[in-house]
Amino acid sequence: QVQLVESGGGLVQTGGSLRLSCAATRWNGCVGWFRQAPGKEREFVSVIGYSGRTAYADSVKGRFSISRVFAKNMVYLQMNNLNPEDTAVYYCAAAATYNACTAEPKYWGQGTQVTVSS
Repeated sequence: QVQLVESGGGLVQTGGSLRLSCAATRWNGCVGWFRQAPGKEREFVSVIGYSGRTAYADSVKGRFSISRVFAKNMVYLQMNNLNPEDTAVYYCAAAATYNACTAEPKYWGQGTQVTVSS
């Protein structure tokens, strides 16, 4: 059974940084990050494949960076230059294929709250 557990969320001021972590137990396939702001649909943020291939939503390019450490079963999302529009619950997710990881993941974590104050 795949288990995904996020951590690292919190409250930060505009321009600040946070690093989110996703513990991906029994999984070394692709992992994606998604977020859902209040009153909005959940949206894709970033993905990293088994080969290290990455992708980002346009809204976070140049500010967010995804990485992973296989030995620790961890995937990280470094978020820099945060702004209030980044406020959301962030989820890590997994699927059997890279494309599915960006659109319709099968496995989801519980989410971690990120709040950016102005």
